[in-house]
Parts: sequence; C-alpha cells; structure tokens
Amino acid sequence: MPRLPPARCPSLTRSARRRLRRRDALRLGLRPSRRAWRDATFVAGLLAALAMPTGSRAQQGTSPLFADPQPMGDTLRDLVQPSPPTGGAAPATAPAPSTAPAPAPAPGAATGTAAAPPVVGRAAGDDGPVTFTADEVEYDRDRARVVARGHVEAWQNGRFLRADSFTYDRNTRVAVVQGNVQIIEADGQVFYADEAELGEGFRDGVLTEVRARLAQNARMAGNGARRTDGTINDLSRVVYSSCNLCAEDPTRAPLWTMSARMATQDRNTQRISYRDATIRIGGVPVLYTPFFSHPDPQTPRASGFLFPTLGYTRLLGAFAQTPYFWAIDDQSDLLITPTFAQKVYPNLAGEYRRLFNSGELQIQGSIGYFDNDAAQRLGAGANEQIDRHLSGHIFSRGRFNIDENWRVGFDLNRASSDSYLRTFRLEYRRVLTSQAYAEGFWGTESYARIDARAYQGLRSTDDTSRTPYVAPNAIFEHAPRKQIAGGWLTTDVGLLGLTREIGTFSQRLSTRATWDRPFQDGQGGIWTVRTQADVLGYYAGGQDISPTNLPAANGTHVNANFRAALDWRMPFMRSAGDWGTQLIEPRVQFVTGPNMGHQLRFPNEDSLDFEFTDANMFNLNRFNGRDRLEGGTRVDAAMRASWNFANGGRVEGLVGRSYRIAGTNNLPPGQGLDQRASDWVGRATFSPVSWVEILGRARLDSESGQHRASEAVASLQLGRVGPLDNTYLSAGYLYQRPQPLLFAGDQGRNEVSFGGGAQYRTASGAVYRASATMRYDLKLERPVLVQATLGYEDECFILEGRLMRRYAQDLVTHQDFVGNTVFLVRVGFKTVGDYFFRAI
Repeated sequence: MPRLPPARCPSLTRSARRRLRRRDALRLGLRPSRRAWRDATFVAGLLAALAMPTGSRAQQGTSPLFADPQPMGDTLRDLVQPSPPTGGAAPATAPAPSTAPAPAPAPGAATGTAAAPPVVGRAAGDDGPVTFTADEVEYDRDRARVVARGHVEAWQNGRFLRADSFTYDRNTRVAVVQGNVQIIEADGQVFYADEAELGEGFRDGVLTEVRARLAQNARMAGNGARRTDGTINDLSRVVYSSCNLCAEDPTRAPLWTMSARMATQDRNTQRISYRDATIRIGGVPVLYTPFFSHPDPQTPRASGFLFPTLGYTRLLGAFAQTPYFWAIDDQSDLLITPTFAQKVYPNLAGEYRRLFNSGELQIQGSIGYFDNDAAQRLGAGANEQIDRHLSGHIFSRGRFNIDENWRVGFDLNRASSDSYLRTFRLEYRRVLTSQAYAEGFWGTESYARIDARAYQGLRSTDDTSRTPYVAPNAIFEHAPRKQIAGGWLTTDVGLLGLTREIGTFSQRLSTRATWDRPFQDGQGGIWTVRTQADVLGYYAGGQDISPTNLPAANGTHVNANFRAALDWRMPFMRSAGDWGTQLIEPRVQFVTGPNMGHQLRFPNEDSLDFEFTDANMFNLNRFNGRDRLEGGTRVDAAMRASWNFANGGRVEGLVGRSYRIAGTNNLPPGQGLDQRASDWVGRATFSPVSWVEILGRARLDSESGQHRASEAVASLQLGRVGPLDNTYLSAGYLYQRPQPLLFAGDQGRNEVSFGGGAQYRTASGAVYRASATMRYDLKLERPVLVQATLGYEDECFILEGRLMRRYAQDLVTHQDFVGNTVFLVRVGFKTVGDYFFRAI
C-alpha cells in the first residue's frame, strides 16, 4: 500500500522526485511490474475471472447459515492518511456518509467575498457561488486572478475543499489548489491529493498523488486521478482495500489489497470498475483478472453477479452456483441462482422480494431434474445418475394491511420431496404449511381470524391422501377491559372444518367463556374463583376408518361442559438481609364439573398431543385442544419455594400432583394421569448469579417414583476467561416416552447434549471464534447431531468454516437421509463480496 508522500525537498528536481515516487509505487504495489504477468498464480486467476462478483445484496447473503457479521469498528490506522497541513491545522477526518452541508467558515478568518470580488462562479440557480476563507487573499485585477493562502477552505453546493493555497482564474474558471488538498463530497467521501486543477463547481479536474476514503472503512490510493462532471473518477495505478495498516509497521502489506492499472468510480451507477486487477493477500498476488467490478461501498445494494459457491457432494458431484442479484428498484429485488452439477441437470433457483406501502411479498422457488429414489440409494452408498424427474419447490409469504384493523396474508410452501431440499441445501422443514388468512385487531379487547390451510409432510411415512385440508378455520375472541361481576371475562367463538381425500372429515362449531375473579383474605391468602363453559357442535363422517376407529362419532352431535374451580395460595415471605428474600408458597385448587366419560361420540383432531407437566397442572381443561373436555372432580396441590438474591439471581423449586376424586379418566394412557393420584411433577431453577442458569422439569411415577419424563438445560455464560471472551458452556438432557398416536413407530427420546464456544480478540481488533455442539442418543448409543464452527474476522476480512453432521434416518428404509453431512467454507472480502465452498 502507498506510504505517506515524502516531504518536498528543494534540493531535488521535479524529475528526481518523480523517479522516487515511481520506485516507491513499484515496491509497494501501486505499479505492478511486467514480470508479474508470468506468475503462475495469474494464470490460475484468469480461469476464475468470469466468476468475479459485480453485485451486492443488502441484509441477506447467499447462504442462510452465515448471516452478515457486524463491522469490527476498531480502526488502527488509515490506509490512506493525509499529511498534516502546514501551519498546525489538524487534517480533516472522513465524515460519515451523509448529505450534511459544508461547515461554516471559521470565525475570524478572511473571507473571499469580503476581501475580493464577492462572487466567484456561476450565477444563482446553476452551481452557485464559490465561497472561501483563508489567512491571506490577493486579487490581481489585470489578470482576473484570486490567490488565497493559508488554511484555505472553499465550498460550493455541498462540496468542500481544503488546501494550503488556492488560485482561481476568473477568465478560465479554473482553480489550482496545492498542498494537502482535501475534497469532501456531500455524501461524506473524501479525496486527498498533493495538487489539483479543478474546473468550475469542482466537478472536473486532475489530481496527483490521490488518496480516497470511502464508506465502510474502504480506501483507495493512486498516482493520479481525473474527475469528470463530479460523478466519474478515473484513477491510475490504483490500490483498493478496506484493511487497516499494521500499527507497528505501517509499511507492511495489509491483509488483502486489490491493485489495478486503472480504476473508475462511477457515482451514478455506484460502481467501481478495475482494469488489469490483481488481488494480493499479505502482499502476495493470488488472482489476476483483466476486468473486475464491485459496488461502491456506500451502495446498500447493486445489481450484478455475486461471488460463486463451489463444492463437491456425493449426490451432485462437482457443482458451482453463480448467483445474480438484480436490484429492480428501491422496493424490490430478484436473486437468481443457477446450479451446474456433474451428476444432475442444471437447477435454477430464484428469490423475489418486494416491499409495499401496506405490506411485503417474498417468493422463493426452484426447478430442476431430480430422482428421489435414486438419491436415497446414493445416500446409502450406491452409484448412479440422478436426472429423471422434474422437481422443484416454492416457499412464499405475503402480508398486507387493509386498514388500521384488518390485514390479510398468505403462505404457499410446497416441495417435491425432502431429499430434493436436502440435496440442494434449500431450507428444510419437517412439514410444509400453506395458508391464506385474514385477521382483525380492535385494541386489546377483540381479535378475529379466518384462514384455510393445507399441509404437506415430507417423511416417507406421511400419507398425503390422509392429510387434512383445513377450511374454514375461524375464531373470534373478546375480552372486555372492564370487570364483570368483579372478575375478568373472556369469550370466543370458533369454526373448524377438516377434509381428507381418503378418510375422515369433520366440522365443528365451538364457543368458550371463562371468568376469573381474584380476591385476598385478611391473612394474606390469595383466592381465585374460576369458571369455564364449553359448547361444541359436530358434523363428522368416516370416523370408523383406521386409525380413528370411532364409528359412533359419525353424524351430528353436541357436546358441552362446565368447570368451576376455587384456587388458594398463601405466600410466606421473609427477608434474608443482604441475601435477598425467601418465599414459601403452598397452593391448592379444587376443580369440579360433570363427568364427561370417554367422549367416543365426538371426533378427536386437536387433542392427541398431551403430556402432564407442572405447566398445565392447574388448567381447568388440561387437554391442548377443544375436541376432548376433562370432567369430574379433582384436587391439585403444589408447593413452591423461592430464594431471590439481592444481585438478581434466584433459586426456585416446585413439586406437585393432582388427585381425582370422582369421574371417569378420559386422558391418554401413559401421560401421568392414569390413576386417581397423578404422577409427581416438578420444576427447579438454579441461577444464583447472572452467568449461571439451570432449568429442569421432571415427571415421576406416583407410586414407584420411576422416571417417566424429564428435560434439563444448563448454561454458563463465563464471559472473559484468561485471554478468551464471550466464553460459554451448555448442556442438556431430554427424556420422552413414545407417542404412537402422533408418530407411527415413535421410539421416544433419551438424549444428552453438550456445547460450548469462545472467541479471542487480538490487540488489533481481529476476532477468532470457535463453537461446537453435540447431541447423543443414549438409547441408540450413537450421536444425533454434531456441528462445529471456526472463524476469523477483522475489519476487512472474514474466514469461516462450518461442519454439520446429522444422523437422522428414514423410519421405513432405516437409511440415513441425504444431505446429512454438510461442510461450508466462507471467505469474505468486506465491501467486495463473499465466496462460499460447500461439500456434502
């Protein structure tokens, strides 16, 4: 990179000084030697020239696994630092890009409009006058020349200029400025030069020994520059980089630079283009291209090719993705990503985004040839070509506001197979949901929604003919702000219809009303009276078909239930002095209502997933949905203890159970409520300090104490540990019994997980990051998921790698899913683009 220009020496001639500058430029990379053309790395660079990026995409990268990082912001030394002005004045710093007006003249300085002709430049309505201040101003009336010396500051229409001397010829309207020249544009970009000859409005001119400071820490330096109309800057023998110079040795080459014979900065198209460009890393040339272009750093988004993604996978072979980004206008853009692979026909993916005044639209999709069966065989180790069937996917969403109360939206998500999504590393989801809806909001009191839904399961065991279409699904909720009879009332009305190609169908009209009234006795006890009423009407058919097997549910039926409860809590609290406060709180709830029986005359679509925990122990109806209503009389009891520390930490524990006094048990077996006395449920939280948190839940058999279900999560936010910072450790445990009603062949889960990460920040501000996580199945005695990330980042460069290995298997074939192993590498040159390499 260029050094500071040497101080002018009277003993050296102009030609000698020029030779010295050329020698330094050649040594520092400003002027590549002809012998570099024979470098072998240049030959390799020619092959990659066609893949060079020309576009940038705002707020979104080419891979969902790598989000754009925040800038480092730790500047050590400017790549291009101007020499301090003579006379002791401090050099100008590069302001943030903005449209702020030029600074006002310094108080007490000589003003050109007062000491010489008052107006220099065009008339009003054109470029406007040139106004300047200086320590000394001379005006030669015979030659019509204005000469200003000493701390000269001039501005015109948002452009601001500083120099040691300023000479303006009124006849030619040409200004010659010398000594520590600084030209500050209205958007904040700054150009430095030794000398400059500028036309009217400072828009045209020639500069020597040019340095420029751009947005996002980017800088350029060159032997000279030509300005045209204030929008095009042509620089010769230019070097570009966003890296800071080494604080200990500023002459050492930055981490990466781009040098070129010629560069053009076009502020209309907001692009910087290079001819005969060479990318150097650590001063070593690694890539040559005859032409290279990238967006101006101040441009948030620009059309053009993004950096390609290259890789090799077992399913695709060698492949390359060459995304093209089209910034259509300020509200919309389009990303097109073709994939060229060795083993499949080309695949084309696209993403369209648009913002409206009243909403947003986003559409993702792809199309290509793919054979799902062959992909599964390849995942099992076979070797054959995948090119048989037309496949694709579409993920789209839209949200639009109608007025201050109503909005509408839709989601359309479909895919040809899960193997297709995994193979091309598209966003994978277990179930794809498509819907169209409208919803209304009226303050905090009322809410309404109506929608229609369709589902697509991507597992091989999913039978789409038995997957329901939901239409309509409507609900209206109302909760008045004012109390009614001293309590809070909530009401709702809902309509639900489910239809299948083969199998059952049902339609349900339901309504629910709840009323809660809390009050406190003289001893500090907190009482709450709760009531809940449900009325449901059904029309169903095909309920005698497996797996429903509810022949009595066919036809029209009406179901109703009423529940009433009295809840009592008594918090006993005392002060522990400097150790905070302690709390012991017993809680008892009495719930009663009619016996509902097994309710086999009604369909069951939304109450299959049930598990008894401390979270739903005190619910009046502990089913998740409306199709099953809990009846009978029961008593719920729990004991909670808490110690709240003065530093904000706490230790808390809860244990409780439920006892059924009367009524028939209609809850699913094996979920903790089979007997009159339920299983024991508990919760514990341990967080004595802000950097330690352990949360666990468990369910134990009511008689034997056998382990039924549990989960626990622990995290240690250690912060700085020696030279490392942002250090953390995590661990978890999950045990879940099989749920055959939800997933056929479900084996349950018994897993442990571990994770950790840290980062190391150097004195220069560079950051090294590392993290790893693992989930291990204790029952199957094999890992479930292993992933690790290792990365480096500084103010101008990103290098990151990520490895992810899943051990998921198809429940039918018992073969690993395709795309279970992914290796990603990201190489990012900030302000220029990111390069990705992927292997599966």
